[in-house]
Amino acid sequence: MRDNNLDISAIPAFDDNYIWLLTAGGKACAVVDPGDEDPVLARLEKQQLDLRYILLTHHHGDHTGGVDALLRHYDAEVFGPVDNRIPQVTTQCREGDRIQLSELGAQFRVLEVPAHTRSHIAFHGEGVLFSGDTLFSLGCGRFFEGTAQDMQESLDKLAALPADTLNYCAHEYTQANCAFALQVEPDNPALIARATEIDRLRSAGKITLPSRLEDERAANPFLRTRKKNVVEAACKRDPTATPGVATMAVIRAWKDRF
Repeated sequence: MRDNNLDISAIPAFDDNYIWLLTAGGKACAVVDPGDEDPVLARLEKQQLDLRYILLTHHHGDHTGGVDALLRHYDAEVFGPVDNRIPQVTTQCREGDRIQLSELGAQFRVLEVPAHTRSHIAFHGEGVLFSGDTLFSLGCGRFFEGTAQDMQESLDKLAALPADTLNYCAHEYTQANCAFALQVEPDNPALIARATEIDRLRSAGKITLPSRLEDERAANPFLRTRKKNVVEAACKRDPTATPGVATMAVIRAWKDRF
């Protein structure tokens, strides 16, 4: 659970992105993965906030595209991975680093989680996880620059975080991910319960995030690649599938075609 008064809210962008806004009762704020400056500038003006920190999980344009424009308006420190494709980064972050958002009274530990991109990082602290495009609610990112082995190791690292961690990923993919997850584990009671709740939220026009890590462990097939039912589902697609990496490869390829 959080020990401070950090407040996290979503700024919708593009078709399904979320830019996360962090505030702590004052004017100082932070944003995570601002792919589009316009909705961020509008929110900051409306709430009369001063952008002091930008956190970036990876280099894709829908996560970094708004940074230059934001820096023309605000003197913000930019935390991001070691990657020359993100020249705006002022503080490069590596595994185990701790970043201080002192004006928000918040601290985050950096986790390297490659697979979606080779330099992808996540930020964990204050009871929350900003996972970018690595761990989605009921899903995971595509392997654009990594392998199933990379993703298995990255998700194992995230799955080991405290059960009550709230995962703030970067896209509203939950309903589509749930439909796929039900193909993998149609009889999973935790997943069936999540499906009902997700449908209720989306029907009401509400977002499905954040999700609790404990719930992801119970229902997300990509965190369950060693579970009997998930391995058996993978074996129906590829009889050579074994628990762990091989099952990860099979179900991600299945999801890519779903």
